[in-house]
Amino acid sequence: MELGARGPATGPGPALGQGGLEALQHTVGSVLSSYGWYMLLAVVAVYLLVQKVSRSLAARQNARLGSAEAAEEPDVVVRRQEALAAARLRMQEELNAQAEKYKEKQRQLEEERRRQKIAMWESMQEGKSYKGNLKLNQQEAESGASASAVPKSKPNKKPLRGGGYNPLSGEGGGTCSWRPGRRGPSAGG
Repeated sequence: MELGARGPATGPGPALGQGGLEALQHTVGSVLSSYGWYMLLAVVAVYLLVQKVSRSLAARQNARLGSAEAAEEPDVVVRRQEALAAARLRMQEELNAQAEKYKEKQRQLEEERRRQKIAMWESMQEGKSYKGNLKLNQQEAESGASASAVPKSKPNKKPLRGGGYNPLSGEGGGTCSWRPGRRGPSAGG
């Protein structure tokens, strides 16, 4: 036989290869069965870490590109700032107009209160009841303020229970009557 040629499977080479493959399978199987979950968690953690790093790199790249665009086109930045300033000015004007309306309404209310106090004082000086006058003045003010609004009258409601209802008497109720418990020793064996 020649040295380079191999004969049938009688030599030590192929037998070691199959035995080594079985040993490798047994070793890998035992490692996976012992540390499989830990290895899976480590792979997931590495994956999430890679995702986070790639996102942060992409954000940095976008920030560089954004700053480069702003440096290249200052007229766009100026137009954007002018539009922002105009919008702020409009909002401030609307707020000032609302504040003026509110102040005017408060002045009118103060004036109305002052008039009511004067009318109450005058009626007291004349010896009349000022509470009845006050109610009349308030009704006049409300009707003057809401001239277009129609006053709503309350419908006649019947009372929920009769006038002589007493919850502790046990009368007049349905199944909800209260009775005191028995006194004395408890029953037991």
